[in-house]
Amino acid sequence: MNSSVKVLQPSGMLASNQVHQFRLMLDEAIQTEADTVLVDLKHVNFMDSSGLGALVNGLKAARSAGKRLCVCSISDQIRILFELTSMDRVFEIFASQDDFSRGVLSGS
Repeated sequence: MNSSVKVLQPSGMLASNQVHQFRLMLDEAIQTEADTVLVDLKHVNFMDSSGLGALVNGLKAARSAGKRLCVCSISDQIRILFELTSMDRVFEIFASQDDFSRGVLSGS
């Protein structure tokens, strides 16, 4: 099975004042022909509940469209946020884009 992927690479802060643009990017990515949206958080240095909310809304939209939404390269701060909210059990989280490619694109 050949899976197409749209990769998003936000940077800086995903917090209340900065999250609007990220929501738009996520919505656009979900509306593409890609089967999977990968959000690479490598360059995000801070996320609050607004950023997490944008990801959760994106996950719901992706699932409604029959697509996958995965995240990778999360910092320790973001990992703690995911764990405290139990979102680490909801999202598919990969250590890096390479791990995502090996795990998802190879069909493992």
